[in-house]
Amino acid sequence: MSETTDAPSEQLLTLARLHGVSPDFWGFDGQRRDVSAATLVSVLGAMGVDATTPERVDVALADADDDQWRQTLPPVVVVRRGTPAEVPVHVEDGAPVHAWLELEDGTRHDVDQLDRYVPPRTVDGRAVGRATVAVPEHLPLGWHTLVARSGETTATCDVVVTPQRLDLPAGLDEHPAWGLMAQLYSVRSTQSWGVGDLADLRDIGWLAGRRAGADFLLINPLHAAEPSVPVTPSPYLPTTRRFVNPLYIRVEDVPETAYLPVAERSLIEWQAEVARPLSTDPGPIDRDTAWAAKKIALEVVHAHPRSAARQAAFEHFRAEQGQGLEDFATWCALTEHYRDRPWPQELHDRSSDAAAQMRTELADRITFHCWLQWVADEQLAAAQRAAKDAGMRLGIMHDLAVGVHPAGADAWAMRDVLAPEVSVGAPPDMYNQQGQDWSQPPWRPDALARAGYRPYRDMLRTVLRHAGAIRIDHVIGLFRLWWIPRGRGAQEGAYVRYDHEALVGILCLEAHRAGAVVIGEDLGTFEPWVRDYLSDRGVLGTSVQWFERDGGGLIPPERYRRLALATVTTHDLPPTAGYLAGEHVDLRDQLGLLTEPVEKVRAAARAERTEMLQLLASRGLVTDDPSEREVVEAMHRLLLTAPSVLLGVSLADAVGERRAQNQPGTDQEYPNWKVPLADSAQNLVLVEDLFDNPRLRSLVAALRR
Repeated sequence: MSETTDAPSEQLLTLARLHGVSPDFWGFDGQRRDVSAATLVSVLGAMGVDATTPERVDVALADADDDQWRQTLPPVVVVRRGTPAEVPVHVEDGAPVHAWLELEDGTRHDVDQLDRYVPPRTVDGRAVGRATVAVPEHLPLGWHTLVARSGETTATCDVVVTPQRLDLPAGLDEHPAWGLMAQLYSVRSTQSWGVGDLADLRDIGWLAGRRAGADFLLINPLHAAEPSVPVTPSPYLPTTRRFVNPLYIRVEDVPETAYLPVAERSLIEWQAEVARPLSTDPGPIDRDTAWAAKKIALEVVHAHPRSAARQAAFEHFRAEQGQGLEDFATWCALTEHYRDRPWPQELHDRSSDAAAQMRTELADRITFHCWLQWVADEQLAAAQRAAKDAGMRLGIMHDLAVGVHPAGADAWAMRDVLAPEVSVGAPPDMYNQQGQDWSQPPWRPDALARAGYRPYRDMLRTVLRHAGAIRIDHVIGLFRLWWIPRGRGAQEGAYVRYDHEALVGILCLEAHRAGAVVIGEDLGTFEPWVRDYLSDRGVLGTSVQWFERDGGGLIPPERYRRLALATVTTHDLPPTAGYLAGEHVDLRDQLGLLTEPVEKVRAAARAERTEMLQLLASRGLVTDDPSEREVVEAMHRLLLTAPSVLLGVSLADAVGERRAQNQPGTDQEYPNWKVPLADSAQNLVLVEDLFDNPRLRSLVAALRR
């Protein structure tokens, strides 16, 4: 099969482009690189397109040309408010068409058929004609339905009207906001069960707003992990992006806990005695022990009767979250049921008769996992209320991961819209010179469109329920993702393009409805127009001080973008104290992640530090021989000169932590996502002491000046 071993044929290149697969890309070094034929064939195969022989490539090209003519209506139409759209309607050649819109509010509007002659086409042996109807520009924001009837055939499609632009909250443009950025699991209190939880989130948010004057608290993704140990530590490799990890629930804050009989209350205390001491353990965070204890306690609480009002509230939540919640809870119950045993093949289809039977057999456990989500939702709502009550303008800023675990709940429930034969990652760049494989199946752009983008919409709605803002990790993934075929290296992938107009538009619509700000993490290699597009839609970018450079070196903060979250660092780097000391180089050298000689990389890091110190000195922000603390504070004071509407301060920087939370490119080689918050002397910093920490108080004072 020459296409899989030699340079791609012209037909294969055409087929790839038709399906949004880029046959080449620009590397971080500015060089254009071609994608191999083998990669193109594998990526197309993950989309259900057989390109393994020249003959099959020709068949696939013909199918792609005819496919839209086989559909009466496209599966979905996404438009901006105030912008008219034309929608093709395919019917028997010469047959009349009547079309109308059913709006979200229940009203009905007829639509006009336009005078657009398109020659008919013979598809699958029948003559197909195309009529064109107009979607009027005055439609309100929302999810509407276009209906087309021709003879005995009736077809529908969603018409999604999105904002031209997501507006900033009142006052934010004139008075920029600052906030803290925290890895919630790492910030524990004496009442935590070994992991920072939603009660800690509530307290940190209130204290940050009331005692520090912060306007937001950005936290790591709270997406759910496995329902049983071992638990994947990475918050960026969840089983689902829609639902919350019940590990973050504070058991004592569930109202029914207060009414438990003595015997059941003792069971709760026994489990707490196992888990609470972990909060003062300076070693790696032990999620497995914490969750094993907390799960038993939550099962005890769940078994206790709820009041009529509380039970009605739970049932309402369950109905509101619908099939998505039921599927997630079913996957959790099945995962518990089979433990380490393989699932029967028929259960891999959530709609199978076998799955229906197991839903009945495991109904109690499914209810338990639905209840966990309700409890977590209540505690998230309480955290957001506390943050706003303390004076925060935005409150909790949630983080949305790029994707999900390949064997997780979303991979099971959304197998129709995900591509399990490939994983998402990134090509080689300056900081990860071997590329990255994140082990996550991507959305299939064609299947997601056929589903009307509803899985994407439902995910956004759940994450935005109690959010003042949302950060989209690797926001470039709404435009394109680096697909790596199974069994290949991270450098052997290809970019697959998505309908960014639809994905960004729906994001803006759902954020508008939630009253939330959207921040896109737009670091890395991508086309320059992407940032302009996001800015035009009202999506803020991300400016990291170390990365803001041009040909002449570091860019002065005065030249940063206005619509951005400006920060000194990011969770993929060591805290600033560690970065200034070159610890990121030492760590990558120890782990064998460098592709250049270590002395060369170390010299570059020293030059980077020197350049930063010179910039700070030129502004009079540091003395001749500044301390580590002085430099960290000076970098944040320098950041205050940026016009950016949001300024983020890492909680690790604020207390003097030096250790990285995550080292990209590693799995077990480094305790990723297990590092508890500590100060510069590696003494744990608990929530109770957080806002009395001298370094934090000094940094906050510098910012507020």
